[in-house]
Amino acid sequence: MFFYHISSGQLLLLLQVFVLLPLSQKGLLKIADSILPSPNPPLPISSSFFSIALSLSNILYNLLFGVACLPQPSPPQGQDLYLFTSIPSKSTQHRAEESCKCNGWKNPNPSPTPPRADLQQIIVSLTESCRSCSHALAAHVSHLENVSEEEMNRLLGIVLDVEYLFTCVHKEEDADTKQVYFYLFKLLRKSILQRGKPVVEGSLEKKPPFEKPSIEQGVNNFVQYKFSHLPSKERQTIVELAKMFLNRINYWHLEAPSQRRLRSPNDDISGYKENYTRWLCYCNVPQFCDSLPRYETTQVFGRTLLRSVFTVMRRQLLEQARQEKDKLPLEKRTLILTHFPKFLSMLEEEVYSQNSPIWDQDFLSASSRTSQLGIQTVISPPPVAGTISYNSNSSSLEQPNGGSASPSCKGSSGLEANPGEKRKMNDSHALEEAKKPRVMGDIPMELIDEVMSTITDPAAMLGPETSLLSAHSARDEAARLEERRGVIEFHVVGNSLSQKPNKKILMWLVGLQNVFSHQLPRMPKEYITRLVFDPKHKTLALIKDGRVIGGICFRMFPSQGFTEIVFCAVTSNEQVKGYGTHLMNHLKEYHIKHDILNFLTYADEYAIGYFKKQGFSKEIKIPKTKYVGYIKDYEGATLMGCELNPRIPYTEFSVIIKKQKEIIKKLIERKQAQIRKVYPGLSCFKDGVRQIPIESIPGIRETGWKPSGKEKSKEPKDPDQLYSTLKSVLQQVKSHQSAWPFMEPVKRTEAPGYYEVIRFPMDLKTMSERLKNRYYVSKKLFMADLQRVFTNCKEYNPPESEYYKCANILEKFFFSKIKEAGLIDK
Repeated sequence: MFFYHISSGQLLLLLQVFVLLPLSQKGLLKIADSILPSPNPPLPISSSFFSIALSLSNILYNLLFGVACLPQPSPPQGQDLYLFTSIPSKSTQHRAEESCKCNGWKNPNPSPTPPRADLQQIIVSLTESCRSCSHALAAHVSHLENVSEEEMNRLLGIVLDVEYLFTCVHKEEDADTKQVYFYLFKLLRKSILQRGKPVVEGSLEKKPPFEKPSIEQGVNNFVQYKFSHLPSKERQTIVELAKMFLNRINYWHLEAPSQRRLRSPNDDISGYKENYTRWLCYCNVPQFCDSLPRYETTQVFGRTLLRSVFTVMRRQLLEQARQEKDKLPLEKRTLILTHFPKFLSMLEEEVYSQNSPIWDQDFLSASSRTSQLGIQTVISPPPVAGTISYNSNSSSLEQPNGGSASPSCKGSSGLEANPGEKRKMNDSHALEEAKKPRVMGDIPMELIDEVMSTITDPAAMLGPETSLLSAHSARDEAARLEERRGVIEFHVVGNSLSQKPNKKILMWLVGLQNVFSHQLPRMPKEYITRLVFDPKHKTLALIKDGRVIGGICFRMFPSQGFTEIVFCAVTSNEQVKGYGTHLMNHLKEYHIKHDILNFLTYADEYAIGYFKKQGFSKEIKIPKTKYVGYIKDYEGATLMGCELNPRIPYTEFSVIIKKQKEIIKKLIERKQAQIRKVYPGLSCFKDGVRQIPIESIPGIRETGWKPSGKEKSKEPKDPDQLYSTLKSVLQQVKSHQSAWPFMEPVKRTEAPGYYEVIRFPMDLKTMSERLKNRYYVSKKLFMADLQRVFTNCKEYNPPESEYYKCANILEKFFFSKIKEAGLIDK
């Protein structure tokens, strides 16, 4: 038996059939199937549906033949509601009955239990007395006289939900789930009695969202964090995987707390039970009870719930994909069987990592600059009750109202000009745009986008087609491609004394021991075994076809701020494939997540070359007191160190560098095409001249080149010294009496259209934050930002304005201070 979605016309037709043809349930089903559409979605219901339908038919029968008349405007609907309504306390017709506590009219002649299908439904009259309170049926529905049809339909919908929850309570075997069903059952009955909207209260008084950032936002951050550098086509594949994953979570049925207690007795059951109850009330039950507000699981829950279900869900999803692979289309099969497992593995690391940045609430604001380069978000951060829609033509997940989910889409186009404001730009000043100074390095984003589309579109590139790797490709390119295809995997494994490792980890540890023993023959096997299985040591294992082919054994010293690399090896028949480089890059990213930014190792004569290629040097950046007594010393080996930069995505670093080189090359070609001027070759060398200044080459200045020798000054080698100097200069600039217009970012309300004219805004507050975060690693960055403040002001405001004058005064003051500080020559 099923719920049917029916129109009012179909309902009336069905009621007419019920009136004229009193039949059994089987007969009613047969007629209903011929009138109603196919059930969608199929949901089991109790036989009370038929009793309600028969009751409605009786009322219609009474109306047709004059037996009784219910209050207008919706006579059939009143028959449903009297089962759940009490006598109104302020009814003028029944003042003597105000003390009635009956919560619904009870038939004085109840049908047999269970109801017999062969008996004809007894017609109920408005004068019939309630079995519970002895009041007439008319008294129970008198308060519905002035209720609108819309409100009546809403109450009727709650009645259907109550009927379904009543069935759920009786059929559910799990105690926790039954308790929630019963709570919602009473809640909906109460809302019918009080004619209000059902509101979940009590222990669930916390309203959605229950955790920030949500699962949606976390997955969105994950896509930006790991895949923002990819070309648009590959990034779209990742976005499709993210959408698929989020959709599976939204329709995933959580296991009951009792089942979870049996499966994982050591887990926090109380926390899971609380989330399970919230999930039932806000996400699961509202799917079939329309009277309750519905929220998407991924929009209101966060990392805690995802951690509790991820492992089980990942295993079941992959198992289901393998079982149904023959039923999938070819393109979907490749997506799910090849890319989806790797996507889930990478996401799993971020879900269970303690220091993953994707769960920071300010992740998007920190990466807003990246979003401006064309990287769109996958999902919309704010939780919205109801359903969400996916835009198949874009990588952004949009809300039904069409609003974009990308944080970079919040433009100023919706602002209106405010007449009379001082910051108003006249059209006459646009003619002077060419005369105003521009900040060097500002390349229009349209040009960047055009170049990006050229270098990422194979059809737009000239030259022969290359299906294989380029001869000048990075060392780790082949390994990176194999990882994307799922050929190789990387896992951090280690032994544990507190809990028993699973069989797979133990097999990998044995495999690592064998690889290190074969590739490091001068190292005692017992020593290798002791360190590999030591709980204080971990190993980044390289897995191919289910077996270990390489790894890096290391020990972390968080209190000292460094990690010691003990063993590093790849089996001989898998070398010269870029595995070693890719292995080290994964290790670097792993340590950046754990906030350890220094590597130390003792390298023998055969390993020095490898470590140099990975960024190691003999110049140790950390103080000797930090590592003496901690790191193991090897005879005949050289101590080498490597300092990590947390801003670099090491596993994709070579791809980024390659793309940057291609962009610069294309920009140079465009610049050369714009100049369109050919100078005669240099003839001075024929006269015996050995060298000439670069600036004397004809046309060199027209390309944008500037001599750098005129303002030579030594950069402070000590970062702390540079920080102190820049902090002093910036503080003096902020304290100047003409600095007031530049203290904070320009407000859109004060300067309409400002951000349409100024593409690279800057202010003293932003500079202070950048200085605090150690962004200014050189004086050039600092001077460029402050110069941008003055340039933007002069570009937007007319010369006679007060802002323009303040910019000139403060600019002169700034240059005098940097000369005093020795940042430029006097």
